[in-house]
Parts: sequence; C-alpha cells; structure tokens
Amino acid sequence: MKFNKLLDTMPIYEAGKPIDLIARKYGINKKNIIKLASNENPFGTSLKVITKIKSSMNEMFRYPDDSMYELKNSLSKKFNVNKSNIIIGAGSDQIIEICVQAKCDKKSTVLMANTTFAMYEISAKKVGAKIIKTKDDEHNLEQLFDLYEKHGADIIFLCLPNNPLGECLDKNDVYAFLKKISKKTLVVVDGVYQEYASFKDKNKLINASDLITKFPNCIYLGSFSKAYGLGGMRIGYGIADKNIINTLNKVRNPFNVSTLALIAANEALKDEDFVNKTIKSNFNEMLRYEEFAKKKDIEYIDSYTNFIIYKFGNKFDSKILSEKLLKKGIILRDLSSYKMNAIRITIGTNKQNTKVLEVLNKLLK
Repeated sequence: MKFNKLLDTMPIYEAGKPIDLIARKYGINKKNIIKLASNENPFGTSLKVITKIKSSMNEMFRYPDDSMYELKNSLSKKFNVNKSNIIIGAGSDQIIEICVQAKCDKKSTVLMANTTFAMYEISAKKVGAKIIKTKDDEHNLEQLFDLYEKHGADIIFLCLPNNPLGECLDKNDVYAFLKKISKKTLVVVDGVYQEYASFKDKNKLINASDLITKFPNCIYLGSFSKAYGLGGMRIGYGIADKNIINTLNKVRNPFNVSTLALIAANEALKDEDFVNKTIKSNFNEMLRYEEFAKKKDIEYIDSYTNFIIYKFGNKFDSKILSEKLLKKGIILRDLSSYKMNAIRITIGTNKQNTKVLEVLNKLLK
C-alpha cells in the first residue's frame, strides 16, 4: 500500500511511557510506579476543577459550544485581549499544526532551534516544508537571525522556555530579535511553560497582549497541561492579531475541543492558589536535583520549567540508565531520540523526588 511520500522521513513523536505499560512489563504494582517523564502536574488537578467536572457529566451528550465563549471570555480577561484574539485547540500542539497548515506548503521554510519541541518539525514535515535548525541545541538568536537572513522563513518557532531543555531567553532579547523580522513571517512564541519562567525570573515574562500589539505577526501559545494539571483533557490556546486568528479558524476543525475540557479549563483559571502552590513547590524541589547533580559532578541545564535535564557526556549511558530506572518503577524521559546522552526529569512531589534521588544515587555508583 502506498502512502504520502512526505511521511517517509517524518519522525514519530515519542511520548512518555504510560504507567500501565510499565506495570505489565515488569510486574510492578501501579501504586508503586513514579512517572516523571511527561511534565505533568505532580499534584494532579485542582479539587475545584474535579468538583465542577463531576457536576457537569450530564453535559457529555451535547456537542461543545464551538464559539467557546466562556473560556475565551475568561482568557480575554486574564490576558487583557479581545475574544477575537483567541483560538482554542486540543492542546497547544494542535494550534502548532493549524499554524503550519495555514502558512506553509512544499515551498515554505520553517526555522527553529536545533533541539526543541518535536511537534514543530513533525507538523512542518507533514506539509513538505523545508526545516532549518541552528547549530546550537539551545536558542541562539544570533544564529537564528543569520539563518533567517540567508534562507528566509515562513514560520519561526521560539519555545520560551524551551522543551525539552528548559532554558529561556530574556524578553528584551526576544523583542530585539522580533524587530528585525519581516511582518510577512509568522513567529510562534510557545509559552506553554511561561507560568514557571515568569515566577523564577520576571525578565523572562512574555506578556501576550504586549507581544501581539508590538508584533502583529506573532502568535502566543499557552496550555492547561502543565501548571493547571489538565494534561489528560488536551486543551491549549493561541493569542494573536484577529486577522491571524480568523485565518487559523478556517483550518480548525469544528468541535475540536470537548465539552468537559472547556469546562475544566475555565474552572482551572479560577484556582490560582492551586497553580501558585504547584509552581512554588516545583522550584523548591528542583534545588534538590541541582544539589544532587553538583555532588555527582553531572552537568545540568538551568531550568525555567517544571523539569530538569541531566547531561551525562561520557560518564553514563542514558538509555541503559533509563531502562534500569524502569525496572525500579521510575519513568523518566531518555533524550537519546534527540541525539542527546541525557535524561529529562519532571519535578515531582517531595516524596516522589526523595525516592527518585535515592535510586539514582545507587545506580550512578
């Protein structure tokens, strides 16, 4: 059977291994498995959201409100933008795909950092666009601009903070870069982890309203999967000039987000205490991983997210280490698929982190 030839060179996105799979494979009780591989909220979901969902189960038989009025209204107040500036997607990755479909074809060029969110490349390859990457793994604006001058770009992806590495550019540096970019180029500013970055360092804060006012060729992406604890609901959003949003809505499928996801996201925005508790715990616990790395002489990247990267060089093999951890019931993210000898660890609860560090300490001896 023949398929679209563009799929021949397309990588398959490697998701974090599910708990049920590891339980079956290694015969481990699910309750004893710690999953810190997918950057989920270790505190789960706000109780207020859970209560709201339970009381809304009788709405499942209805198609969603395709105008998504309630959630857009809440987001417009939060970000000080108009509802016409907002698009909602089944996760921010759906909006990434919509952006690429709306802007690119086989003659297009897409520019990004060497190591960044895999869905940028996957979405671009689906339409046959040419992909240009920087030499450096982390975001290097000088390299990005040099490549932009040489090759041009229909879309530039900036992941701020960057997944899977965790580094983040300062807002002023980003703005200086954007001033040099043609208004014909769509710049996707992926702010899925912005809640974490702006908490740790106000210089990293990208204000969505300010961004799209100064740079009407930009779209800001956000998500409810991380700090808000709604990864299983698959819901994210984009904020941009209304002309961009109108075009993207031509590509967006009707009823692309479920009724319960819309309800959950809208309720999650009301519980900022839960989000603040999550983020404060995240950076307190991250200090333990940083201290561990220093004691073991392991290189790590200063992270502005809810995860940390350990880079092993020639000291350890990330594939072997990850497999040994799986046998112990600990799921972390091996980054060998990114051609890196490294692991990514989502910051868990105090109890989870204690267990992970104990096991790592034994294995790394």
